[in-house]
Amino acid sequence: MKKIELLAPAGDLEKLKTAVDFGADAVYFGGRNFGLRSAAGNLDISEIREGLDYLHERGKRGYLTLNIFAHNEDLEPMKEFLRELKETAVPDAFLVTDPGVMNLLKSIIPEAEIHLSTQSSTTNKEAAAFWHSLGVKRIVLARELSLKEIRETVEGSPEDLEFEAFVHGAMCISYSGRCLLSNFLIQRDANRGECAQPCRWKYALTEEQRPGEYFPIEEDERGAYILNSKDLCMIGYIPELIESGLSSLKIEGRMKSAFYVASVVHAYRLAIDSYCDDPDDYALKDEWLEELFKVSHRHFTTGFFFDRPTSEAQNYLSSQYVRDYDYTGNILDYDEKTGLATVEQRNKMVVGEEVEIFGPFADYFTQNITEMYDVEGNSIDSCPHPKEIVRIRTDRPVKAGWMMRRQK
Repeated sequence: MKKIELLAPAGDLEKLKTAVDFGADAVYFGGRNFGLRSAAGNLDISEIREGLDYLHERGKRGYLTLNIFAHNEDLEPMKEFLRELKETAVPDAFLVTDPGVMNLLKSIIPEAEIHLSTQSSTTNKEAAAFWHSLGVKRIVLARELSLKEIRETVEGSPEDLEFEAFVHGAMCISYSGRCLLSNFLIQRDANRGECAQPCRWKYALTEEQRPGEYFPIEEDERGAYILNSKDLCMIGYIPELIESGLSSLKIEGRMKSAFYVASVVHAYRLAIDSYCDDPDDYALKDEWLEELFKVSHRHFTTGFFFDRPTSEAQNYLSSQYVRDYDYTGNILDYDEKTGLATVEQRNKMVVGEEVEIFGPFADYFTQNITEMYDVEGNSIDSCPHPKEIVRIRTDRPVKAGWMMRRQK
């Protein structure tokens, strides 16, 4: 069986490396400009080069997001950026939405592999054939397609055209992410990477003759978050996704933490590998789902994959995330002789508390922190300072790159 690609978000260089270490086949990332996540850390030219080296040394691929709807003022800076990329670090593919950007890319980097962004709203095989005729190698399908429509589109398209779909992460209330709310409400253009997510805000009605008097918007008394979608989660349907003909399964989340990237990639990696190794006896494991519940998330939905979403795909009560676990630290090193692990703190840890430690392709284990030392070897009771370096004793050997979390 041809193994499907697992594609992970890389909001910065740390997350890029984390995604690869925890099992991603490829990552997508933005430069400092021209992507749809301007608030992510993103990568400058030197980081793009370093990231691509890290990927290629491990047989992985990296895709650059160039998917804004460009205005005239964007064109000259984009040309300059592409010329610099051509001289220093050309990604394996570019994610593009705007036909004008596609033209620029072809003129400056003719050999560039082009992936069409989901923002282009490709919903049928004729549209797919059109883009393929313009040199597009892969299409990220609109999120509004069902599995049945995906299969029909794949089967009715040229054999060398690849298809990708989002399978996990935040959902946009607007069609394929083409939102204008942010533009109108606070003049931040979502289609140029500056979305303020007004779909997550709480709304109320006012009446013209009663200024200052607010009336809640309610649906069956469930609240007022009328645009607030649940998060997409398709880990329970790996066989259906693979058999649909998709080439790549995409995880959303360039704004999320390295902990989020590690946990979600790890769960999907195990599920995909399990199915590909033994399709006949494949079964979803509870521990894969548990991994997804341990990161910050909204309640889950399957989006449009099986039918048009009902009101159950929305959360009318709150726009808050479910956060049952804290990300407490990264393992930097492990000394087999002393049994001490060097840890970079991400949230306060104290002696006596219980944490979970997990790593790529390894089950997590529970560890009680019985000893903690600072960088000078002094015994300490806690590490309250951000990114403080400490050492703790672990009952099992651990490796650099593993992570620690704590249940709240």
